[in-house]
This record gives sequence, structure tokens and C-alpha cells, in this order.
Amino acid sequence: MTDGSAAGGDRIWSVDEHLDDILGKIRPLEPIELQLLDAQGCVLVEDVVVPAALPPFDNSSMDGYAVRTADVAGASEEFPAVLTVVGDIAAGSAELPAVGPGEAVRIMTGAPLPPGAEAVVPVEWTDGETGEGPAETMAAAGPEGSPVEDDGFGEVRVHRPVAARAHIRDRGSDVAAGEIAVRAGTVLGPAQLGLLAAVGRATVSVRPRPRVVVLSTGSELVPPGEPLGEGRIHDSNSFMLTACARDAGALAYRVGAVDDDPVVFRATLEDQLVRADAVVTSGGVSVGAYDVVKEALTGLTAEEGRVSFRRLAMQPGKPQGFGRVGPDRVPLFALPGNPVSSYVSFELFVRPALRALMGLPPGDRETVRAVCVDGVKSSPAGRRQFLRGRYADGEVTPVGGAGSHLVKALADADALIVVPEDTTSVDPGAEVEVVLLG
Repeated sequence: MTDGSAAGGDRIWSVDEHLDDILGKIRPLEPIELQLLDAQGCVLVEDVVVPAALPPFDNSSMDGYAVRTADVAGASEEFPAVLTVVGDIAAGSAELPAVGPGEAVRIMTGAPLPPGAEAVVPVEWTDGETGEGPAETMAAAGPEGSPVEDDGFGEVRVHRPVAARAHIRDRGSDVAAGEIAVRAGTVLGPAQLGLLAAVGRATVSVRPRPRVVVLSTGSELVPPGEPLGEGRIHDSNSFMLTACARDAGALAYRVGAVDDDPVVFRATLEDQLVRADAVVTSGGVSVGAYDVVKEALTGLTAEEGRVSFRRLAMQPGKPQGFGRVGPDRVPLFALPGNPVSSYVSFELFVRPALRALMGLPPGDRETVRAVCVDGVKSSPAGRRQFLRGRYADGEVTPVGGAGSHLVKALADADALIVVPEDTTSVDPGAEVEVVLLG
């Protein structure tokens, strides 16, 4: 079943109408609970509240000596403050020696501040218990963590005064208990996962990354790395579209090219639906004698789903197909086979849909106005044209021609130049709309 006929009727759809129809049929994936590392790239569906202050205790931000400020007031290299070292505190220490008048405790970065201490003197401001000039490193401790002196104590000479709370990370200075650590709707990257781990979360509720199966069609396609026979070309679309899906945040699975046989295509599709939240095909959607995707999917029963094939007022990418198939009504995007057409179609229609599956706003590509340096000599009336371009400093230059087979020009581009339906040329130096690809 299709929208009007096997070919979608005679209606010409606009780019915006086709996208609106797609997004109107996309529903975000159901949330699941995942371990932290499995949640990378997923969208958080809950506000995560900090259960306890971070850091949970006052701790040192330097390797040095925990002291009372009065004991080092006025200290200098000529007249250092001489303090008795009464213990060591490493990160993770539970028993903390108190700091009394005239005393210091050796303390490592991240270690908890001991009772009585008001500041930390960096080791570089001391002699490191050597009795010599300023130290670069802290002296070694004894076998049981005590200072090196036989009586269990050493002396440290402090060469500079220190202000109260200097070189101390205050309890809760990162986030306080009850604050929101990460908000719902955040895409979880390394920094967010680190924060979640720091506040004690082992799992989180997220919308999973959509699983996308990519299928290329065409009996002429040969995998890269294999020799080409007469009339054959290497399959590039499946690699490009799989990379596009991954770039959009999906888990993408590339399937080898399928021959121009509707029965084989249907069987391959049915096999892949069990691991798919979306399917992307390329090729076989136009009006040729071997347009396998259209032939295979126009005869679906109501139980099997529905795919509509349409003509759009755009260049490249006029023929498009979209529908939902299988018992779970998996979204299927049938894209044209020419590489540039396929790429542009993915950017305009599939990328926004994948973001919608993740529960994100569909539009994430930045659109700017830029001066078109060389202009555009001609653009088809009634079609929105998307030309490849290079963008820099408010200017954009077209790359290659309008041909939808020009893969090199596509690889050189970092933007799409948008020429509206009612514009047939763009003068050099005129402003145009530009979609930045990255």
C-alpha cells in the first residue's frame, strides 16, 4: 500500500512536507536501564540528583604539608618556620593525625584534611624535610608510612606563609547534596559519565541509541577490496550511510549489497528487522526496470506495513520512499542510489528521524547565512537545490558541479548550499543559506 498509487501518485512533495510526514510517524524509543559505559551516547531520561556532597570531605589539592596558618605567618627562605612532622596522610586514609601548634602533617593530593589544619603548604614552598633549599619533591616516608627519622618525627622548614583554606578543596565545592548533577535530555558523553560515577550512580535510565540497518541494492555492486568486473562498481553507499548513522549517534549495521531481485531483497529485509529500530536502503526507488526496493515494497499487505514512494521538489534526491514495516512497524527510509543524492537525503530526512528516536530535537545541524563567492549559474525552477560547498569566515564556495555522482566533490565539502525553489541563479557575492556539516 502507498499514498495514492504504487509510485505515490502524481503529487510533488516539498522537502518540508516529506520531513514533517516522517517526524509525525516517529516515536522515541522506550527508556531502558543501562550500566554507565553502555549508556555512552544515549539520552538521559531522568534528572540525576546528587545524593551526597562532592567532594565528600575537605581534601588537599596539592602534595605538601597540612598546617595551622599562625605557625607559618611571616615565614621566608631566610627565616623559615620550622615545624615538627607528626604523620602522613595519603588519599584514602581513614585515621587522621591532628595538627597541633608547631606541627605539620605530610599530605598527598586528594587526601582528607586532618583535624586542626587550616591550610596546605605545597612541598615546593618547603625544604621537603631535607634541611636544604626549596624542594621539588616530597621526601620518602618510612616503611610504615612514618617520616624517615628514627624517632618517628622529622622537621620541615616552610619558606612562605599561607592563607587560610589555601590549597584545600572544600566539601561540596563541586556539587552539593540535592543538586542536579545531569539533567534529563543530556546526551551522555565521557564527562557526564565521569560525573555520574563520581556521585555514585552505577546505572541510569536512558533512551538507547537506535539500531540502524543499512542496505545497498544493485547487482552491479562489488565490495571494496575485490576486483571489478565489466560494468561493475564498488559499493560505497553502504559504507557512507553506515558512517552517517554512527555520526548521528546510532548503532549502525552494514549489510552486504543486495542484488536486484525483489524476493532476495524482501527476505534480507525480513531477516534484518529483528535487530533494527530503523532501516536505511539506497537505490531502487526510481522508475527504472530494476528498481528492486520499490517493486518489493509496493505490494505490502496491511499486516506487513506501508511504504510510500514519492517525488520531491529537490535536487539531488527527487525520488524518496518512507514507511514502517514489519510487526513492530520499524521506520524504513528508501533513499536514491546516486551517492550525493543518498547523502543529502540522509542529512535532510534520516538524521532528524534518528535524533527523534533518541528523544532529541530533530534539528542539530547549524544553518547560517554566507556570501556565495562564485555564485550559482543555474538552479532548476520549482526545486530546492542542495549544492556542496566549502565554508569559512562567512563565505562559501561551491565544490564540484550539481551531478549526484560526484563523490570526490562530496568528500571535499563541509557544507550544503541551499538554493530555494523560486531561485534559478545566485549572483557572485550574494548571500545564501548554508547548512554546516559538522
